[in-house]
Amino acid sequence: MSRIAKSPVAILSGVSVDIKGQIVTVKGPKGTGSIELHEAVSIKEDNGTLLFEPKNDSSMPITGTMRSLVNNIVIGVTQGYEKKLLLVGVGYRATLQGKDLKLALGFSHDVIYKAPEGISFEVPKNQTEITVTGIDKQKIGQVCAEIRDFRPPEPYKGKGVRYADEHVFRKEAKKA
Repeated sequence: MSRIAKSPVAILSGVSVDIKGQIVTVKGPKGTGSIELHEAVSIKEDNGTLLFEPKNDSSMPITGTMRSLVNNIVIGVTQGYEKKLLLVGVGYRATLQGKDLKLALGFSHDVIYKAPEGISFEVPKNQTEITVTGIDKQKIGQVCAEIRDFRPPEPYKGKGVRYADEHVFRKEAKKA
């Protein structure tokens, strides 16, 4: 059994936490994030840390989940999160149109991906790498998954959109 719920969340300098009932709002140098805690979880602030306690014995797993989500918000408003995507394939490239992302992925048309609020894109000079940054870890993962779904990596040539740390299992071509 995990004991993540018992470890406190450190409130870093420059971060303010506001607890109103079950809603926790965290403000930091990069922005503001908030979450509504499950009703089976209680939270209290003590000497620059946040302590989580289950209201009954059977709610320990959700207490650990809520603790991790609040910790992700604290890290997001102080450091932020980023994920990298790679475009592999001849002619596959990405460019920025204002805040939106324009992708050439081998279709007859370019794919325009509108940037959600709180998410920003960076495309270096070689145009085959995309960096997605923001303060919400879940939203960054969702945006990367949606971009990857336009052209997921295929197993024979490895072409497509993949995460920077993803390993694509390659299949052998048909034998003659």
